[in-house]
Amino acid sequence: MPGRVEGKVAFITGAGRGQGRSHAVKLAAEGADIIAIDICHDVEGALEMATADDLAETVKLVEAQDRRIVATQADVRDLDAVKAAVDAGVAELGRLDIVVANAGIASIGGTVQDMSVDNWHNTIDINLTGPWNTARAAIPHLIAGGRGGAIVLTSSVGGAKAMPGMSHYISAKHGVIGLMRTLAVELGQHHIRVNSVLPTNVNTPMFMNEGAFKMFRPDLERPTAADAEPIIAQFMHVLPHGWVEPEDISNAILFLVSDESRYITGVPLAVDLGALLK
Repeated sequence: MPGRVEGKVAFITGAGRGQGRSHAVKLAAEGADIIAIDICHDVEGALEMATADDLAETVKLVEAQDRRIVATQADVRDLDAVKAAVDAGVAELGRLDIVVANAGIASIGGTVQDMSVDNWHNTIDINLTGPWNTARAAIPHLIAGGRGGAIVLTSSVGGAKAMPGMSHYISAKHGVIGLMRTLAVELGQHHIRVNSVLPTNVNTPMFMNEGAFKMFRPDLERPTAADAEPIIAQFMHVLPHGWVEPEDISNAILFLVSDESRYITGVPLAVDLGALLK
């Protein structure tokens, strides 16, 4: 049986590891060729980022699905670099149908009066301007193809509710939903659909680390995932789990970019264990 995105080409940012890698492998398994970018170096104030070796592993995993991939090291803050990567990918793979603006960072927070100014700017630039740059670079190819298309912007449960000490992240993720809705209105005439996913905690290095666990178990010197999960589940979620898997987000994205959602646009889809009910 053909895959759900057979013969299409998907552009995915932040594809070096975590959710981005999962999205690339999932869409490849369902028949898509992949254009992938990742910054492949750390950002001041943010948690450890993917490396060039991580992006190379994503390439291997996509090729293991018998699909093609064009992977480039690029920073989503750099519009020219993003455009060059997309243009090169389309030139090699022949088309563009799907865009997944996944790249993002998590960083040490703090109250507005205490937060580093650089931390604010880095988070806004990557988590909000990054999706804007991604869309700007990709849209001309989607329109030129004349086949419509689908864009998914990764927001967060933090895009729909407040969390203290995270003004940079919360502001960016709220902005992503506004950008998504604007793009949906602007691009509908071209049969291009635009939606967002709003994940809760995901089992990737961005969340699964001692610093995150410490927020929920400050009583322990070095809390583990097992220590933190019952508290996270009780505090954040309706379904009694502390986090979801990357594939759970990839499954939602696959739905949003496939023909199964051909009349769905402008939707913020939460994959959140019920977090937005609390």
